[in-house]
Amino acid sequence: MRHLMALKATIHKADVQISDIDRGLYADHAITIARHPSETDERMLIRLLAFALQVPADNDQGALEFAKDMWDAEEPSLWQKDLTGRLIHWIEVGQPEAKRLIRAAGRASRVSVYSFASSTPTWWKGVEAELARARNLSVWQIPAEQSQALATLAERTMTLNVTMQDGAIYIGDGERTVEVAPIRLQ
Repeated sequence: MRHLMALKATIHKADVQISDIDRGLYADHAITIARHPSETDERMLIRLLAFALQVPADNDQGALEFAKDMWDAEEPSLWQKDLTGRLIHWIEVGQPEAKRLIRAAGRASRVSVYSFASSTPTWWKGVEAELARARNLSVWQIPAEQSQALATLAERTMTLNVTMQDGAIYIGDGERTVEVAPIRLQ
């Protein structure tokens, strides 16, 4: 009998310093990321970006957490639950099916999607009409060249500075800085 070995996550640690001048939010977060064996550096950094863009100023309504989307189909990339366990914010990274997003929009107060592949316009064209009725859904496209540049910042241990001002986002590691300009699709 042959035994199949389960693939293990690679653990990454990130100290993320956020200066969100637009929201008046300044915070340091020590983040541990369990990276699925099939996850790319690019996708992992988009998850970190989504965290930085959506982290609340305080945890009075519950903390924003990394979920187990690549291990558990019932979970998003990140989520925020209030102190009673009610789902406040469901965050997807990639190009989820419309049905999944509609279901999430019925469960959570807010749903956000960060799509980053060059195929985003094709994906969006296929789901846009179906998702138009989801009023609590926001969809963002990270241009592919920017998400690929973000991937170059990936390390097992990272110190990243994320600065947001006037809609511009800069992510740097002390040596390199990547500008990201998400495009709002919905």
